[in-house]
This record gives sequence, structure tokens and C-alpha cells, in this order.
Amino acid sequence: MGTPPDNDVLWARALRHSYRGEPALLGVSINVRAGEILTVAGHRGSGKSTLLHCLSGRLVPEEGEVWFNSAPVHTLSEGAREALRRDRFGWIGPGDQLVPELSAWENAALPLLMRGDSHRESRAVAQEWLERLDIGSVARRRPADLPHSQRQRIAVARALVTGPDVVFADEPTAPLHRADRDLLLRTLTSAARSHGITVVLATTDPELGRYADRTITLADGRPDTATRPHDRELTAPARV
Repeated sequence: MGTPPDNDVLWARALRHSYRGEPALLGVSINVRAGEILTVAGHRGSGKSTLLHCLSGRLVPEEGEVWFNSAPVHTLSEGAREALRRDRFGWIGPGDQLVPELSAWENAALPLLMRGDSHRESRAVAQEWLERLDIGSVARRRPADLPHSQRQRIAVARALVTGPDVVFADEPTAPLHRADRDLLLRTLTSAARSHGITVVLATTDPELGRYADRTITLADGRPDTATRPHDRELTAPARV
């Protein structure tokens, strides 16, 4: 077993996992540096979502190891992994997955409320993030009254309210039109850079690599070496 480099916030080696009996990851190794925005590209079924689930502790890989800040994730108990996801990680999926009975600010504040933060403090933090994402005016409205682009930005606020070390974004722009997609990614990446948050973004759209410091590509559960020469080199994250 290797030792993760000190500057890697996430480090995984030789990950293997199957989904419904079909191989999803076939020996994938990856490192993610602190503050980096990394795009994981590939066609549908290439293993991107499974990789993000393994890195975030939502799945325990059948083989291989995952480390977060030099601590093993793959050996943690289910309760410890749940606490890690609640306190240190944020998650954005292709659907907003908002609670329809709750207002926009309540949905954004949900991770804070669930960990026991006060109602007043949770509301203030949620409102601050909604303002940063240019949707502060809809804080009291419910998801059904809002367009999908705004609902997805509420989901981004929900992922950021805890001040996570890492945000995992699994096809977060899939249901959006181009203009809304670009706005969502600009706001997410700007917020991440200004707060030193690492982002791991899975996408089928190769154009989204322009928002990242580095891109890796998966094909059929393996790194796609054919596209590696076109991957972007890591550059120092800009601050806004």
C-alpha cells in the first residue's frame, strides 16, 4: 500500500467496482490536489459516476483504496463515511433533488440544520450563498415555483454551505440549456476558487474542461490513454 502525497486532498489507487454485475471501474488510479478543479470526462457508462461515488465514500470499492487528506476512506465504517460526506464533502447531481415542501433557503440550509446548527445561523449562511449565486431574491419560494436553472443553483448553494473541502459534481449541468450551464459552472468554479474548495466534476461534455485546471478521461472503466496528450496541465488556481 502506497502513501498519498501530502499535497493531494484525494488519492485513489487501483479502484475496481462493478454495477449490476457489469464492470464499472477496472483499476483506476487518480490524485486530486488541494484547491484543484478536476474534470473527469467520458461517455455515458465510462465509469465517471462510479469513480465519484468511490472517492466521496458513497461506495466502497470492491478493490483498491481511497484516501482523503492522508486518511483512508475505504476502511471507514458506514457511519464515519456518512459523517465525512456531511461535514467535509459537498455533492451536486444532475437533478437538484430539492425537498419540495421546503423553501429555497431551507433547502440550501438543510446540511447545516441536519448537523444541529441553529436555525438563525443556518438561515444566514444559506442566504449568503444564495446571494453569491444571484438567487437571493427567491429565498422564500419553493422549488416548484422556480425554473430548473435556479433550482440547480440552490443545489450548488446546498453543497457549499458547510464550507466543504471537496465538492463532487456529477453531471450538474446535464439538464440545463447552454447559457444556464455556463452560468452555473462560472458561479461554482468562482466560489470554489475564492474559498479554496477542491472540485471533482464528471461530465460527458468535453467543452466543460475549460473551467478546470486539469482533465482526465475515462473509457469503459479505464483511463483513456488515447486522449491523455490533450489533457490540460494543472495550473495555479486563480483567485476571485
